[in-house]
Amino acid sequence: MAVSTGPLTGTLVVDLSRALAGPHAGMMLGDLGARVVKVESPGHGDDTRGWGPPFVTADGPARSAAEGVSTYFLSCNRNKESIALDLKSDEGREVLTALVERADVLVENFRTGVLDRLGFPMERLLELNPRLVVLSITGFGHDGPEGGRAGYDQIAQGEAGLMSLTGSGPEDPQRVGVPVADLLAGMWGAYGVLAALLERERTGRGQVVRTSLLAGVVGIHAFQGTRQTVAGETGTAQGNHHPSIAPYGLFRCADGAVQIAVGSDGLWRRFCAAFGLDPDTEGLATNADRVGRRAEVVELVEGVFAPFAAESLLERLAEAGVPAGRVRSLDEVYAWDQVAAQGLLVDVEHATLGPVTLPGPPLRFFDAAGAETTRTGHTAPPVLDADRDTVLAWLERP
Repeated sequence: MAVSTGPLTGTLVVDLSRALAGPHAGMMLGDLGARVVKVESPGHGDDTRGWGPPFVTADGPARSAAEGVSTYFLSCNRNKESIALDLKSDEGREVLTALVERADVLVENFRTGVLDRLGFPMERLLELNPRLVVLSITGFGHDGPEGGRAGYDQIAQGEAGLMSLTGSGPEDPQRVGVPVADLLAGMWGAYGVLAALLERERTGRGQVVRTSLLAGVVGIHAFQGTRQTVAGETGTAQGNHHPSIAPYGLFRCADGAVQIAVGSDGLWRRFCAAFGLDPDTEGLATNADRVGRRAEVVELVEGVFAPFAAESLLERLAEAGVPAGRVRSLDEVYAWDQVAAQGLLVDVEHATLGPVTLPGPPLRFFDAAGAETTRTGHTAPPVLDADRDTVLAWLERP
């Protein structure tokens, strides 16, 4: 077991989850310094070990999970140990019981009722360890008319309204390019765990934290949610332009496109001054005016951008103090020095792949003197059952 530092150092997390929402929550807790023991099914382990391609080896691409490692699995399982347990066997249940008795947190995303059938209903978990915080993630919630429904990311994106807001227009619903419903459920879940651990300091008792893919997406509807519940307006997909701010979006120029965010009338005046426009043009002077005439605004902006190459255009926008940026591909993102400067890449040593670079955790910590205290020693996602001997030996200690 690697020695770690961070706000959760000394915290034990038992991660029974698989796929993405639960594993992402467990990884977040591991990034904060917790010891995370990932319990997997014997033989095949977490479902994501088989999700691909791409699969990789130390020498390059592989054709299958039997020949290589899934990069999907690598994305959500750093800073964990792995033990394979058959939870339908007496031995597996005994080991899990011992883990639960010592744990601070248990993460699970089984379908409703599965843990009960395995002999670990919530009542028993909290009886075994009254200080335990249990994070339970489902697809559509634990109760209600569709409480037992299985949840997969794209289905949840559609059912929770996100796809209706994403795409080139109302007739072109699109999924977000990453499994955001899963990721949000994991993030909300980790957030709830931290709150429950804080409350345990006051009460001495643990509790169950519940969330779902549905809740994760509805929880970030933001202004689109209040637009519906308060104003009675149903938002729709509008491509790369903001529904409530203009100009705000992606605009074409001579050799491509740039993004701008003119988020106030003061910025509108700066923008106009930089490109020789009159900010008080009738019908365009206020944000509400410009939103109401968005097509005209887009045409105007792209007209003044037309002579500029993207690089020179971004320089002029920066000089004017107008927020702007480019659309980077992922290879450009991970080669960007700003990403490296923010600690968003971590180098780890994988048991079979050797040295690999992973996307890193998004939080940094500093003490009162300004010294960074962020966890720096990260471990690679484990091979299946790699830590069995270590975990079992630890459980045997008094």
